[in-house]
Amino acid sequence: MLTDNEILNSAKQTISIEVESLNGLIPLLNEDFINAVKAIYNCNGRLIVSGIGKSANVAHKIVATLNSTGTPAVFMHAADAIHGDLGIVLEEDIVMLLSNSGKSPEITSLLPFIKSRGNRIIGVVGNLESDLGQKSDWVLNASVDREACSNNLAPTSSTTAQMALGDALAVALIKMRGFTSVDFAKSHPGGSLGKRFYLKIEDLAIKNEKPQVSSNVGITEVIYEMSSKRLGATAVVKDKKAIGIITDGDIRRMIEKTNDISNVRADDIMGKNPVSLPKGTLCSEAIKIVNQKNITQILVEDEDGSYFGMIHLHDLINEGISDE
Repeated sequence: MLTDNEILNSAKQTISIEVESLNGLIPLLNEDFINAVKAIYNCNGRLIVSGIGKSANVAHKIVATLNSTGTPAVFMHAADAIHGDLGIVLEEDIVMLLSNSGKSPEITSLLPFIKSRGNRIIGVVGNLESDLGQKSDWVLNASVDREACSNNLAPTSSTTAQMALGDALAVALIKMRGFTSVDFAKSHPGGSLGKRFYLKIEDLAIKNEKPQVSSNVGITEVIYEMSSKRLGATAVVKDKKAIGIITDGDIRRMIEKTNDISNVRADDIMGKNPVSLPKGTLCSEAIKIVNQKNITQILVEDEDGSYFGMIHLHDLINEGISDE
């Protein structure tokens, strides 16, 4: 049983060992890394990434990172590959094999078959004298002095090193391709990150009812319109264009200052020159304006400048849009 301090010290030691292992990779980077990046960049096929055991788990992560950043990649489990899944590999593909020892039977069994098909191999390996280290076209040296495991057995530092090299490849390829945040969003349309780059204000406004009143209507009609449309405000419209906005705050201030509200009209209390944005404006831009101007509603204009609808701050928040 460990004390609380012993638990913390164990965690600190683990992280320190893995940091040392990562720092140790830096001087090992050489022309093979450069040439591997160039080969993947110029490849007309895909990058097939394979491993066994914990290396297979790392391979899964590398594939996910590459696919989301513009490099087509496919995971192939080494054990399945020698039982038929090698058919995944096409003529123009490059194969990247991960193995700390470089001697895993499944990996060494694959090498001659991949070579015979004419595919080039990137080896991510901790033992340069192994079959994988000797037979790869490009070797990414993933050597570590020791595992973080106290028994020096469980893959810890070695898998961290493999993952870091995979990230290094992916980031280098991002820069080679000029891959932008907009490109990244195209691969993430379902998440809040993707929405920052494709969700537009009219996509939200069309889901809301469209609160609007004429400038000469009485306050009772204004309040009814605001309550029924449930956006905490209404646009004041003339000739199809929004000339003002009335918010629930305007109503409260009017009640505080006016004893007799029977003769109050919309244009008496409306805020002039309301914040309006044209259709096509991204929600990520809209929330910046909401925060800068400290407002809750934004009016949406159609292509001809006419009033299209309204969005509320909560609409943006509910979609996961934030000002970052």
